[in-house]
Amino acid sequence: MKADALPPDKGASPEVLALAKVVARLRSEIADLEGTAATTAVVERAKGVLMSEAGLSAEAAYERLLERASRRGRSLMEECWVTLGRVRSRAVPRIVRPVTPSPAVVGAQQDPAAWTLGSGPPAADPLGDDGPRPLLPRLAEGLAGVRGEGDVAELLRAVLGEAVGVDGVMIYALMPTGGLDLVGHAGIDDALADQWCHVPPLSGVAALEATSEGHPVWLEDPVADARRYLLIGDPPERWPSRAWIPVPCDGPAKVAIGFLRTLPGPFDPHTRALLRQAVRLCGAPLRTGERFGGRGDAHGTGGPDEVETVQRILSALSEAAVLLTPLRSEAGEIEDYRIDAASPESVDVAGRRGKELVGRRVLETYPTVAGTALWDGYLDTLATGTVYEGEPFTYEEVGAGYPQQSVYSVRATRLGERLIASWIRHDASDREVRRLSDMQRLGNLGWAGWNLTTNSSVWSDQVYAIFDRDPSLGAIGLEDLPRHVVPEDLARLGAAVQRLLRAGQAVDQPFRIATGDGVRHLRLVAEAQADADGTPVEVHGFFQDLTAQRDAELALRESERSVLVQRGMLKAERTLAARLQDTLLPIPEQSLELAGLCIDVAYVPADSGVNVGGDWYSAIELPDKSALFVVGDVAGHGLAAVGTMAQLRFTTKGMTITGSALPDVLRRLNTLLLHTASDPSATATATMVMGRYQPWDRRLTWVRAGHLPPLLIRDDRATFLPQPEGSLLGASHDSAYGQAVIDLLPGDRLLLYTDGLVEEPGEDIDRGLARLADTTRRLLQDGLGETLARTLAATRAGARDDICVLDIHVPDDVA
Repeated sequence: MKADALPPDKGASPEVLALAKVVARLRSEIADLEGTAATTAVVERAKGVLMSEAGLSAEAAYERLLERASRRGRSLMEECWVTLGRVRSRAVPRIVRPVTPSPAVVGAQQDPAAWTLGSGPPAADPLGDDGPRPLLPRLAEGLAGVRGEGDVAELLRAVLGEAVGVDGVMIYALMPTGGLDLVGHAGIDDALADQWCHVPPLSGVAALEATSEGHPVWLEDPVADARRYLLIGDPPERWPSRAWIPVPCDGPAKVAIGFLRTLPGPFDPHTRALLRQAVRLCGAPLRTGERFGGRGDAHGTGGPDEVETVQRILSALSEAAVLLTPLRSEAGEIEDYRIDAASPESVDVAGRRGKELVGRRVLETYPTVAGTALWDGYLDTLATGTVYEGEPFTYEEVGAGYPQQSVYSVRATRLGERLIASWIRHDASDREVRRLSDMQRLGNLGWAGWNLTTNSSVWSDQVYAIFDRDPSLGAIGLEDLPRHVVPEDLARLGAAVQRLLRAGQAVDQPFRIATGDGVRHLRLVAEAQADADGTPVEVHGFFQDLTAQRDAELALRESERSVLVQRGMLKAERTLAARLQDTLLPIPEQSLELAGLCIDVAYVPADSGVNVGGDWYSAIELPDKSALFVVGDVAGHGLAAVGTMAQLRFTTKGMTITGSALPDVLRRLNTLLLHTASDPSATATATMVMGRYQPWDRRLTWVRAGHLPPLLIRDDRATFLPQPEGSLLGASHDSAYGQAVIDLLPGDRLLLYTDGLVEEPGEDIDRGLARLADTTRRLLQDGLGETLARTLAATRAGARDDICVLDIHVPDDVA
């Protein structure tokens, strides 16, 4: 049993903790900015798919994604990837066919649905004609000698490595909390094992799915698997094929074994059968509650489960108590005792507490106990079962640190082949010693004393930890201290020590030392005591480790610098995008006349957000004297959205001027955005409504791509035009686009607009459309027709999204 490690901030001072919080906040701000930029394209594409499939608005599609993620226990990004994955799977169908098992595995337990992908013949059997039979006896023979889950993992890797290409093995056990604990591994480096040693109950974990569903999970396509699962590895492509197989047991599975291969491609049926049988062979020792629990050690004591049970009991005690395991020689005689469990209040004379005692040997830690009444009492209790209650005795600590004599009363009781020992410390200074130990640990400082007359030195244990020095080497003399510092600080520290020794001046000097863990920043505060002649005879003070504080200060400065740079980049990007948008999309200050129509345009940017949007319009005359009207909305914000807007605007103009039919224009724009989606930084979806007006017969031919319907106001009635077929641009390769025709009459008004004009958070889109129709009709009744577009946009001041409105008016006196 091993003592738990202290938390990373266990010994940090309040100043260090405060600096660390500032660093964490600044890093979080940077991560939020970077995360927003990295995830926008994925979320917007998923929203586009739902808008195309279900006819939802952008806001409603986002709410649908959130609702699905919550219902299925996924994060928003996981739900977006699943949504996009369905589109890809429909676009690229895969051929699936059954495979006939080889005769080599007939009779072994087979997967009743053994399938493989592709159209070629089954892969060659790596096991040969004999199938798995030669390997399983080797595995069974090796299992007889294993002593832990780690041995099982090493055995599986050794037996199956060359035969089927198993390069790594991981064994997970299901915990009561629903998560997983890594109980054994082989072929996995320690850093990766530490990273994945505890897995919380999350979706997308293959090992957890294998245990909860009770069936194997075969991961054979890294690209597809990464969309659904959290893949282990750095990088995950290190193992292109992997399998997670639950260990069979009565009831739900509690243990899963993972096999990781650097060999790409699927597991053939023979390998699948072999891995299942190998897991079944390992089942008996790996089932929860039975994992090596009753085997015991070489001396007949109970297994780790007994120790864990005792530790749980001791953890609830408010008294000092430990579990002692006797360590016997080959002849069976007790040579020492090992502390295998300890209560939190167990404190020895050196100030070691609770789990710091676990794993220590009694005679190595307290050598003067040998041959005492206490030692004999332990032996008698183990032999006869009689409770030992000793008389108070004095124990003197002789190791490094402060010299201390303490008086104890000890009680010992037999527990199986072990002892439970408890004690009471009678020293009046026990509380002060404990407080001193806590102060040194929490402040990461330790006291030191130098007797200049006897040339002796003494350090507390914490100073040895600060200097990373073995206590058996003893304390460093004050004169020798400068030889342990880095060269750059040698002169300053040497001068301070000279002032202390010659003039008796107190010092408070920072300096640095080199240790096995790197350079540490220390502080020495010391003063001298002089004799009657004024000569210093004794020096006492303390060392403090300031490394964490210095690191936090450096990290703080670096984080502040990074935040300033990031903010500057975002501000520059916004400024550039805004200027580019103004250049590409000039907004006229008054109405336009085009093909005999009066055109009013309005554009209002959103009040919130750090980036400009991608709403746009176009109103131009074509070579045949007809007019083209377009309103579009590009997903996302910033330079990417403005760049996509420019692509769509100029491409649309070019194709219509050259005479392309409107549905053909939309199909080509859809292909353009799908190609642009291969660039992760590009915005990949957009909506659009486009119409071509012929003044000679007042006919408007129009098309749409996932956009809201135009609003027609005729004879004081406001109606939305029936929409032709047309899904979101950039959402699917299979999108189709139709067109509709309407003849405009004198006095008609037709509104083309973006969703920012009608959408409200949490509101159904139909209510927003009805509100637009009522508002438009009322404004016209009030005589505000000449500035209808700008007036409508002004009513939506403070909107969360950009607004673009195009008002097309057929004059009453048109011929």
